[in-house]
Amino acid sequence: MGKIRIVTDSTSDIPREVRERWGITMIPLKVHFGEEEYSDAVTIEPAQFYEKLQQASKLPTTSQPSPVDFVEVYERLGAEPGTEIISFHLSAALSGTYQSAVLAKSMLEDKIDVTIIDSKSASYGFGMLVVTAARLAAEGKSKEEILEAVETLRQRRKLYFLVDTLEYLQKGGRIGKASAMLGTILNIKPILSIDDEGEVHAVEKVRGHKKAVARIIELLKGNLGSMRVNITIGYATDRSEAEAMEAQLREHFDVAEVDYTLIGSVIGTHVGPGVIAVFMSPA
Repeated sequence: MGKIRIVTDSTSDIPREVRERWGITMIPLKVHFGEEEYSDAVTIEPAQFYEKLQQASKLPTTSQPSPVDFVEVYERLGAEPGTEIISFHLSAALSGTYQSAVLAKSMLEDKIDVTIIDSKSASYGFGMLVVTAARLAAEGKSKEEILEAVETLRQRRKLYFLVDTLEYLQKGGRIGKASAMLGTILNIKPILSIDDEGEVHAVEKVRGHKKAVARIIELLKGNLGSMRVNITIGYATDRSEAEAMEAQLREHFDVAEVDYTLIGSVIGTHVGPGVIAVFMSPA
């Protein structure tokens, strides 16, 4: 039986050491500050990105990999006969990355076995699916077994982003300037998630950070009840806030495992450097 290779893009926000441990191939999106172009998580890391973001008068733009970028990776990984590739990508509702991968597959004319997955999610919301797939591939599971396990996890995992400031949502055109100004005055903290169609939506808007964290915990308890859980906490610049979130989550959940990840430049462009994200799934 041939080897199963796992591919993703940089928006999965999987730490480099985790990708290397499980043999995950990552294709970067591009980040543009004016005329300056960077490869996400390759030539610009989160710390550098957020420093530039806070100094920028305009939001950076991002662009997906080209179909040729995907073809090159698929051909390299598929050179060994019998290789099967599973390629997981940022929600098609948020980016053209998935479509680039689909076009790349069509360009290969079925010479390589590639399965393209629209994660209908973002950041570690699908990063956890990728890591799970890679672990199962390392255990020798079949493609069908991996896809079934990943779909089960996708349906059961929950994620919430807590945005510290409305500035970046306003700059990105997701809310109006007047709403942003009023929200700032009232100390509004939006709680964001991603729906079943892969679109970002505001779950609630809560006054104050402490109340917002408490509300996220309530939502997660409603989602996962008393289950034993795995947690990944995403943050941009302030790990101490992420650690404070972990401490509060441990007070309310039977925690099997906690990991941390950095929110990368694509998501960070829209939510800013103060974002905290919680990704939770049954253990």
